[in-house]
Amino acid sequence: MIRFLTHNEIDFDKWDGCITKAINGIFYGYSWYLDMCAQTWDALVEDDYRAVMPLPFRKKAGIKYIFQPFFIQQLGVFSTYSLSEDLTIRFLEAIPPGFRFGEFSLNTYNTLPEKHPMISGKGVTYEMDLIAPYDQLAENYSKNTRRNIKKAAGSNIFITSHGRPEEIIAAFRKHRDKDNIPFREKDYLLLKHLIYSGIHRGMVTLKCAYSATNDFCAGIVFFTSHHKSVWLFSGATGEARNNNAMSLLVDNYIRENAGKNLTLDFEGSSDPNLARFYRGFGSEECVFLHVRFNRLPLLAKPLLYTYLCVRKYLK
Repeated sequence: MIRFLTHNEIDFDKWDGCITKAINGIFYGYSWYLDMCAQTWDALVEDDYRAVMPLPFRKKAGIKYIFQPFFIQQLGVFSTYSLSEDLTIRFLEAIPPGFRFGEFSLNTYNTLPEKHPMISGKGVTYEMDLIAPYDQLAENYSKNTRRNIKKAAGSNIFITSHGRPEEIIAAFRKHRDKDNIPFREKDYLLLKHLIYSGIHRGMVTLKCAYSATNDFCAGIVFFTSHHKSVWLFSGATGEARNNNAMSLLVDNYIRENAGKNLTLDFEGSSDPNLARFYRGFGSEECVFLHVRFNRLPLLAKPLLYTYLCVRKYLK
């Protein structure tokens, strides 16, 4: 039986135990991570935490709605037993009527019938298994990727795992904010806290590149759990675009982790140039579903649609 639990009714030890044991478990689903990213969230729980589904929510004009928090690419149903279309459907149908609207992402293991009415689109991420030896993995690199790595290696770039999250965030803010990134000051602060919390838990690896003059060029935050390492965030300077430091960082991470039972998840992008960059390392496309429901009165629906068009993420 699937039960709806408000936040203060959730047994967080059992919740996190389910995420740890889940077939499709990932750090996004841990209670501490949800507390930081969503702040307010309720949940659907099957039996004694056999399967769970977080429901991050906000209220706007008295309307309670489910949303996709920043720094969480995928949520949906996490299960300790076999996953199926039926399981996903049962959880979606169990979302209480008090939630009048919802727009969020499931995870790559959650499937639905092709024409299910709640499907609103598809997201894409790129993954590659690192279990093979490095030489075998490198054979799948594109010619352009190999060329970029060679160029970076000849630029006297120094790579370390002891960089500072602040440097990565600062580089992103300086060189990407102009691309209409929707982050606010509080979002950057949240990101810094997430990274340090991950470091404290032994789940985060930083890879940073510095020039021959010890200037920061680029950095990547890898968040690892459940034999999967997710590229959560990165930042690069203008110099990194010239010396291809980012290509060398990824290659270094792959080299260090080759032969392990680990999947590298590039976390995808709608930017075709970034998608090409990820594919250049031999990664494969993985699809996850976006879902939406709308239980608002007929007259209110156009207003909500206009609001969503203005703000991609509900704040």
